[in-house]
Amino acid sequence: MGLRVDPTYRQRRFGVEVRRLREAAGLTVSEAAQVLGMRQPHVSNVEAGRTSLSAERLQKLAQALSGTYTYPVDALLALGRESGKGWWSDYHATLGANHLDLAELEAGAVALHSYELLLVPGLLQTFEYATAVHSSGFSPAVNDVRETAVEFRMQRQRVLTGDQPPRLHAIIHEAALRVLYGGRAVMRDQLLRLIEASRLPNVTIQVISLEDEGRSAFSHPFMLIEPDVVELGTVLIDQLGKAQYLDDRQSVAEYGQSFARLSELALPPVDADAVPEARTAKDSLGLIQHILYPLL
Repeated sequence: MGLRVDPTYRQRRFGVEVRRLREAAGLTVSEAAQVLGMRQPHVSNVEAGRTSLSAERLQKLAQALSGTYTYPVDALLALGRESGKGWWSDYHATLGANHLDLAELEAGAVALHSYELLLVPGLLQTFEYATAVHSSGFSPAVNDVRETAVEFRMQRQRVLTGDQPPRLHAIIHEAALRVLYGGRAVMRDQLLRLIEASRLPNVTIQVISLEDEGRSAFSHPFMLIEPDVVELGTVLIDQLGKAQYLDDRQSVAEYGQSFARLSELALPPVDADAVPEARTAKDSLGLIQHILYPLL
């Protein structure tokens, strides 16, 4: 099998985790090659995500660990097996790695924790809203593939209603709900879409109110993507259309704590089926409806 020229994020992540496993075992690349019965360049290519590693060899590497250190070897094996394959592969020739890597991560997640300041999360956008957002892009390259990018975003949303869908917990700042991307009618339908999406059993939506004094918003949007094993989680930070992935244990833990604090600051989740008289305090649904009524 030839070496991968352009490995996906998950393939690169597999290599990173193999390196972490090797380092936890206290082995140099040369020593790991001897343990695994491989040449040193092969080990280096594995750690760069350019090729994979068999289950037998991965188990050999794990056996070199000390008894006080545990590692999710089975989850790492699954990561290596599943990387790079899926419906998103059809878009490889037209969209960049940012799009494909995100769809692949979402497909392998059990939970998605999304925080947005100025946009509705992509997994909850209507077609018209997504089109308006992409039309506002500053990069000519974005305009060249606008229709394909919007189509791709709509395809991504199927993860929420497929077999064994991930849990989506979205926290949206009120500011994002007041920016009229596409005009009043588009934003009205988008707000209605949020209420509709909240009825899915795996979707939780909260709003942070502008009126909450002393409750400043987090400085930038992010999404915490959690697979079956927490240690293999990833934080996605999207700035000016460029994705940054953080996968070290400390960053994942810190962003998880930040999301938990944001959830405490936000209004209670949207409950579209709650009768008005049952609501005794300000909540996310009430705020969305307050913004929605002038648009009707």
